[in-house]
Amino acid sequence: MQQSFVAKRRFFDDRNFPKGFTRSGRFTLAEGNLLEKHGAAMQELEDGQRQPVNEEEQRFLSVCRGEAEAESSFEKVWTKYKQKVQEKKKFHTVFGKKRIADGSDDFSYVETDND
Repeated sequence: MQQSFVAKRRFFDDRNFPKGFTRSGRFTLAEGNLLEKHGAAMQELEDGQRQPVNEEEQRFLSVCRGEAEAESSFEKVWTKYKQKVQEKKKFHTVFGKKRIADGSDDFSYVETDND
């Protein structure tokens, strides 16, 4: 039986994780190392650039297609990676959702005629 997820090169995602997987704070050291070592093979499988060589890789494809729940460490880390890439980047500001242009407060005072 052939070994699963053998990659010819290391996997990096400088666009989404410019400091690397382990330094991003989103993956454990083990997850980051697994992605770096086997991520290229996982990506090639998911993209259809290579065919699965065994049952483990075939099951991985089923997980990628949403046909099965992630169980193995490969399946779990790839699922987590895909979720992190698809998450919207959070942007924090001191002004909240919209900036008030005229400098007034969020509160307004309205006089009513209550006799």
